[in-house]
Amino acid sequence: MKHKSQSLWEKPNIENGIEVIDQRKLPFELNPFTIKNLESGCFAIKEMVVRGAPLIGVTAAYTMYFASLSLDANNYHSDLKKTAESIKFCRPTAVNLSWAVNRLMALSTKFNTLYEVQNAFLNDARTILKEDINSCFQIGQHGLNIIKDLYNQLKRPLNILTHCNAGRLACIKYGTATAPMYAAHSLGIPIHIWVDETRPRNQGAKLTAWELKEAGIKHSVITDNSGGYLMQKGYVDLVIVGTDRVAKNGDVANKIGTYLKALAAKEHNIPFYVALPYSTVDWELETGINEIPIENRSRSEVNHMDFFLNGNFFSAPIMDLDSPITNPGFDVTPARFISSFITEYGIFRANPIGLQSLKEHGLS
Repeated sequence: MKHKSQSLWEKPNIENGIEVIDQRKLPFELNPFTIKNLESGCFAIKEMVVRGAPLIGVTAAYTMYFASLSLDANNYHSDLKKTAESIKFCRPTAVNLSWAVNRLMALSTKFNTLYEVQNAFLNDARTILKEDINSCFQIGQHGLNIIKDLYNQLKRPLNILTHCNAGRLACIKYGTATAPMYAAHSLGIPIHIWVDETRPRNQGAKLTAWELKEAGIKHSVITDNSGGYLMQKGYVDLVIVGTDRVAKNGDVANKIGTYLKALAAKEHNIPFYVALPYSTVDWELETGINEIPIENRSRSEVNHMDFFLNGNFFSAPIMDLDSPITNPGFDVTPARFISSFITEYGIFRANPIGLQSLKEHGLS
């Protein structure tokens, strides 16, 4: 299994599908999950076998390819549109999903036969995968400069707080928020990562901590409510998080709880950075607070917890099951609380001017 290098890979014969790490089983079991058609691709995205905006985008592109293999060559246009809509419906908040699907749909208009469309879809899915790897590497290099400068200033090990999982499991390789951490660690810069557990699905405790352990990076898992206390005590030097969607004014949607970390960081004058590839900016949305769609997830995520005992996974209730539950999966952090964006093209201010500069780099 190729988990040491990537979170998604092709089988030797691509028509047999791709494999991804089944993130529902981590950190207790490291299992591959096969995606080879529309149904398995949508299931993987909906049920969070894969998650993280960049990885969802790559998965969606491959799913479009596999879905195209079952279409009627004489009447595929309308079915292709239906396929695209069904994939985009899987997760509403992460913009990379619709970005990848729309990119392939635009590509499909350039060809006259389904066979040509299928080849184009596969080639572009592979291109998107390579682009993600390169983007995350470059994010790591630009973010490394921030960490190096702060380390040279403080001349002691740095404490970095992150929320949810914006690591290589959320992408193909390196990650977004974690990419600068990996780069700093490889240079021997002493860092320690505060890892929010990230209730209710515990992506921080289950995924980010697993990643950092694999990489040999010092870290501590903390409850989601501990971040403000640690900042108040001076135990946090900077915050780096990822994002699922950024509006044109710089507002950022990320896993629920990010907004509270940004508020605390602002209160204590702690730099708060958001790491993202260009593809995560939604150039159609003017602002984020009222325009970014927020996914409301199952109540079972809150009133149950998953357990692993004696080699078996099971779910058990942790509260009165009659109590009403609201479970928004994301929140929006206003741009004014964000120090800067760390992107593959460099560091940009979190405002319309900074994003316009990023757009110019992305289009050049």
